[in-house]
Amino acid sequence: MTGTIINAIAVLIGGLLGTLLGARLPEKMRQTVMGAIGLVVLVVGFQMALSSQNILIPMFSVLIGGVLGEWWRIEDGLNAFGRWLEDRTGHWFGEDERSVTRAFVTASLVFCVGPLTILGAIQDGLTGDYQLLAIKSLLDGFTSIAFAATLGPGVLLSIITILVYQGGIALLAMGFGSALGEVTRQTPWVLEMTAAGGILVLGIGLGLLELKRIRVGNLLPAVLIAPLLVALLHLLGITI
Repeated sequence: MTGTIINAIAVLIGGLLGTLLGARLPEKMRQTVMGAIGLVVLVVGFQMALSSQNILIPMFSVLIGGVLGEWWRIEDGLNAFGRWLEDRTGHWFGEDERSVTRAFVTASLVFCVGPLTILGAIQDGLTGDYQLLAIKSLLDGFTSIAFAATLGPGVLLSIITILVYQGGIALLAMGFGSALGEVTRQTPWVLEMTAAGGILVLGIGLGLLELKRIRVGNLLPAVLIAPLLVALLHLLGITI
């Protein structure tokens, strides 16, 4: 859990700095910065998506995940939780036209969809080595500055998601780590999970650029389905 705590602190510091900076940025500058962030997020998404060794796996993962996500209404749940937090913490941030809910959901998805989240948390839970999460913390810290400056202080609430999601993975790895075996970035299920996550990141980027609103939250099951598909193919003796 050490790495997760470091990550949360980095986002806290970055979010506070970004909130202080954002109040001093003209609206046009905020829009330009947001556009730049959206472009970078798209590039990251493409890089992640191209890690797949068989594009059919992330494709089916996203399709199945989207059906399950719509059925379970994950996006609605995230937004409802965000509004609940907004109702109880909005007075901390003051009156601001920038939505606390949007900042919370967007930052939570960006900070928790990616290979470093899973790999880092597993490594931290298995061996106590939080090197990967330390690297992720540095990246998230700088990203949170930009997000808070443009989306608003609601980005700070994504710390809750980091602690619950990333910390939960670390705790599960501590309990069931032996069943995972050796895990690296080139492990097949990690590659396909990364690719599926990259498609979700692309959806986030399109939303930040206001080109297309995609209910990315409803696609989240894809990140879990991808490694399950790899395991199923392995049991069937099919190489990817």
